[in-house]
Amino acid sequence: MAQTLVLGLDDVTVRRDGKEILSHVTWEVLDGERWVVLGRNGAGKTTVVQLAAGRMHPTSGTVEILEETLGRVDVFELRPRIGLSSSALAERIPGDERVLDVVLTASYGMTGRWRETYDDVDEDRARSLLAVFGMADKTGRTYGTLSEGERKRTMIARALMSDPELLLLDEPAAGLDLGAREELVGALAELAAHPASPVLVLVTHHVEEIPPHFTHALLLRDGHALAAGPLEDVLTPENLEATYGMPLEITRHEDRWSARATGRSSGNRHGA
Repeated sequence: MAQTLVLGLDDVTVRRDGKEILSHVTWEVLDGERWVVLGRNGAGKTTVVQLAAGRMHPTSGTVEILEETLGRVDVFELRPRIGLSSSALAERIPGDERVLDVVLTASYGMTGRWRETYDDVDEDRARSLLAVFGMADKTGRTYGTLSEGERKRTMIARALMSDPELLLLDEPAAGLDLGAREELVGALAELAAHPASPVLVLVTHHVEEIPPHFTHALLLRDGHALAAGPLEDVLTPENLEATYGMPLEITRHEDRWSARATGRSSGNRHGA
């Protein structure tokens, strides 16, 4: 049975202030897949996320999201079907907002509690999502008192509040120490493994941050898509060298990946 197209970019170019941020990118994400998007700063990763979230339109080409085409759909009806966790969104959360309310307000697409009311089922869902990410005992804390890792996990719980069909995570591990990063990777691995989870797209700089159970990768450099497909096919020394501009050795231990710079004289190898 054919898989459903969840996200599709067809020959997409984005120009801003006369500069091409993305150049003729074609990419397909199908139902059930878990994607990681890798690339250096300025590669176009965040632009891809903004397109996928319906928060930016392409200069040319076509973007299809959940069987709707950007430019032919009311994005305010489309966006509730898409979960988004990003640093730009996190910065809009008031520091004095209760953690529980940070998650609850996603139901209305708001970043702060006002006069809206919520049913018990909404509150139960928010508490359940926070528990999944190890935040069950912090629901009454204010957002501004959380550690960076706790904020990241709260924002992912928030992104899941509306039960999205597509979940976009823009550099969720950025700024975390090793322990907090590993806690987050573990939580994302559990999410990716669950068959009822939405399609996942994770943006990161580092292959070490790819959680287990992720299936595919898109590599970007200077706005161009260099490779896209199953992780085992895409994460090669040759592809990563083209992406990051230096010789890299890529290794895999069980379900985790790592990369390090290597000299030409030592040769490259692909561990599995």
